[in-house]
Amino acid sequence: MIDLSKLTTEMRNMNTMNLDEMTSFEIAQIMNKEDEKVVKAVQEVLPEIATTIKWASGSLRGGGRIIYIGAGTSGRIGLLDAVECSPTFGVPPNMVTGLIAGGDRAFIKAVEGAEDSETLCEEDLKRIFLSSKDIVIGLAASGRTPYVIHGLQYANSVGCLTVAIACNKDSAIGKVAKLAIEPISGPEVLTGSTRLKAATAQKLVLNMISTGSMIEIGKVYENLMVDVQPSNLKLKERAQNIVMEITGCNRDEGITAIDKASGNVKTAIIMILLNCTVKEAEEKLEQSRGKIRNALK
Repeated sequence: MIDLSKLTTEMRNMNTMNLDEMTSFEIAQIMNKEDEKVVKAVQEVLPEIATTIKWASGSLRGGGRIIYIGAGTSGRIGLLDAVECSPTFGVPPNMVTGLIAGGDRAFIKAVEGAEDSETLCEEDLKRIFLSSKDIVIGLAASGRTPYVIHGLQYANSVGCLTVAIACNKDSAIGKVAKLAIEPISGPEVLTGSTRLKAATAQKLVLNMISTGSMIEIGKVYENLMVDVQPSNLKLKERAQNIVMEITGCNRDEGITAIDKASGNVKTAIIMILLNCTVKEAEEKLEQSRGKIRNALK
């Protein structure tokens, strides 16, 4: 038997004992009020998040990957954060990877028993050729999911940096990982439904880790996503707007530069600001490790 009674995420919320009698507005109001606690909970673990950002950016600079592992809602949050990194920051699809217990099909429909496996995550990590260059981040609201525990143990054995994100103090996954991030968002509005506050806390933390690490490896200039991939009409216009904003050029000039740079926004920016060729811009970016500020010096 599993004793969940001591987990904060499984306790009853005294503010919602009459949840089934509330009006629609009262439900929305209490959920909004409880969500305020999530931001405070994440604020308490900012030092650990900052360390993870440094670890993650170091892994990326060294040719490694950020790998999220999780089950159920936690696994889906990891996958969601991972798939958004490629179009936003122009990185290869596998640079930030999410693994969910039961495989990709579990994103849509739960795969019964997968999260309780003690071998499945190791198999999944071996399948993507886990390396000591990678950082593995385990997600489990409860902090006790076997899939995540054993995945982190395997990652440790490979020599990876490992981080656990749970919403209970002194979690089992936190004890396995080299660093624990444990935002305590409190009992859920609906008892045990960790797709609510706990999931929101995990999403906020992953937002910081992935965005922060991409900033540190040069994917951002000022507060603009200068490695955005112009893969659809919206992103093409965003790329043009970014070039225009930074360089002061008009749209036609921006489009011409982006086309010459084969869609690379950073190269187009350097070409315009330094009045140089594509090759010269590429060389300057390579010398500056992809950071526009350094290339402009």
